[in-house]
Amino acid sequence: MKEKPKKKKLDQGKRMFLYMLPFLLLCFAFSYFPLHGWIYSFYDYKPPLKLSQCNFMGLRWFKMIFVNPAQVRQLFIVMRNTFAMSFLNIATSVLPLFFAVFLNEIKCKWFRKMVQTLTTIPNFISWVLVYAVAFCLFSNTGMVNTVLQNLGVILKPIKFLDSDSHTYIAMLLWSTWKGLGWGAIMYLASIAGIDQEMYEAARVDGAGRFQLMRYITLPELMPTYFVMLMLSVANFLNNGMDQYFVFQNAFNKAHIQVLDLYVYNIGMTGSSLSLATAISMLKSLISVTLLMAVNRISKKIRGVSLV
Repeated sequence: MKEKPKKKKLDQGKRMFLYMLPFLLLCFAFSYFPLHGWIYSFYDYKPPLKLSQCNFMGLRWFKMIFVNPAQVRQLFIVMRNTFAMSFLNIATSVLPLFFAVFLNEIKCKWFRKMVQTLTTIPNFISWVLVYAVAFCLFSNTGMVNTVLQNLGVILKPIKFLDSDSHTYIAMLLWSTWKGLGWGAIMYLASIAGIDQEMYEAARVDGAGRFQLMRYITLPELMPTYFVMLMLSVANFLNNGMDQYFVFQNAFNKAHIQVLDLYVYNIGMTGSSLSLATAISMLKSLISVTLLMAVNRISKKIRGVSLV
């Protein structure tokens, strides 16, 4: 009689593993298998030659990152941009939380669903289409400049896109517009899991709507926000490339080129795929180090580790 429950648990475990297997294979294919490309950082790779036909360079590319004055200066500018954009993203990471709280307070269901849908759709739009919208609106011949000129507000078109002024703020606004609704989904799910008896007891004690948000909703969302914040800190150097790639031009390159875009520019449009691989390797190692540090901090403060 005891063997049947064990066999049943074993079969259930195998079934669950088979459910997870496709996702594990996808994770391996797109996250771990590409790591074999790190070997290019030890060669002077010249496409389309085979790797065996290229000269072995050892650690020369890694040394060049820190020895070459021009490379160090350029890398300093890139890291400044990366840290600035990452800091702004972390500083505004509380916006999806507040958006979810206020969205949950909308009593009209159809209006709430409409707002949630309209704010979530931009997440599924590619950055190429986002830039197309930005170009139609804010280019020299775009709608905004045309309307302002027709109204006599300005005499010459304002260079919204072909300018290096307030580049960080402009990129932050576009990323916030694109990801605000999507980022609020997790907090909305957390709000749905809050015990409703807490709200009923607070209402009996005379608590108003804002008091419910302040003393119940926000404290209950803090654990979720803290985990998301820690993950953002661990991914401090991972700004992504798509947004900055489509918005970059000769005017704003000094402030828009973050680390991922810099690696792409060196590898695909620059002079060395091997140097780009070396810089990407260092970024990955630093990101793993940050993740381990954040995991230790989380374990000490909250008593729960992230990984």
